[in-house]
Amino acid sequence: MSGTVPEPAEPVAPSPVEPVEPVAPLDRTGAYLGPTGAAAVAAAGRATPARWRLLLRRPMFWIGAGILAFWVVCAIFGYLIAPYNPLAQNLLSANTGPSAAHWFGTDPLGRDVLSRVITGARYILIITPLATILATILGTALGLAMGYLGGAFDAVAGRLVEAFLALPFVVVAFMLVVAFGASVEGITLIIAVVFTPLIARTVRAAVLVERHMDYVPAARLLGEKSSRVMFVEILPNVLPAILVEFTVRLGYAVFAVATLSFLGFGIQPPTPDWGADISANYIGLPAGYWWQVLFPALAIASLVVAVTLIADSIEQVLAS
Repeated sequence: MSGTVPEPAEPVAPSPVEPVEPVAPLDRTGAYLGPTGAAAVAAAGRATPARWRLLLRRPMFWIGAGILAFWVVCAIFGYLIAPYNPLAQNLLSANTGPSAAHWFGTDPLGRDVLSRVITGARYILIITPLATILATILGTALGLAMGYLGGAFDAVAGRLVEAFLALPFVVVAFMLVVAFGASVEGITLIIAVVFTPLIARTVRAAVLVERHMDYVPAARLLGEKSSRVMFVEILPNVLPAILVEFTVRLGYAVFAVATLSFLGFGIQPPTPDWGADISANYIGLPAGYWWQVLFPALAIASLVVAVTLIADSIEQVLAS
């Protein structure tokens, strides 16, 4: 049988095979985590715009943000928009009820209550955010260490936190006022010290969940230091819990500052302050001077409600 025999094909050189990087463990969001936790940060960054869009669609968030924005404007420009000097006394107009001249009435010294309510927002909106931010930073660091290190450190720190939380707020505040003084800086430190154990306990609970995820042992095997594991690997995954805790504690801080002022440990007279004005004027309630207490109390309540609405909206969005 005749025919041609095909020539053998020339051997083709195999293409170089690119090295395959080992697959890193998955975190609880389903993202691959490298040794620096960059994937967790990137995943959180991708999810943030969508979550913010959901947050902006919630009417309760806008109501809370609107009330909070109003008080922020009062805190910044209060002395410019107040109808009267909040410190000016006029004994001839003392204890005057709400009228066209004085919408919220006057106090026993003839000072305009509306002007004092407007300008009284300044210090409470300076102290509460600063104190809450400081408490969140300290509480987060302590909670990360307690939850990640565990062992003897967690046991000792946990007992100290529980002992501190067992003390009544008034007792702790009184001791800290003696130590730090009743200035703006002192009250800020007092609120921060009181809230730090509360935030630390919440962060510790979140870290205990994350500590058992696969990416934490993987980071240890790669030789990362404990501080890097805590603040670079674990912290991005517990940020939602920290954010919710921050907003919740911000509302409690408003009450705490007002309580200190009411008890005489806060901003001292004659500086306009909601809690101090309630403390100075509540004895006039039996005589029918209700406006001197009602309007500062409503200001405190509205600010707390605003922060609570914002905190609830953020919590619901992060949980969805």
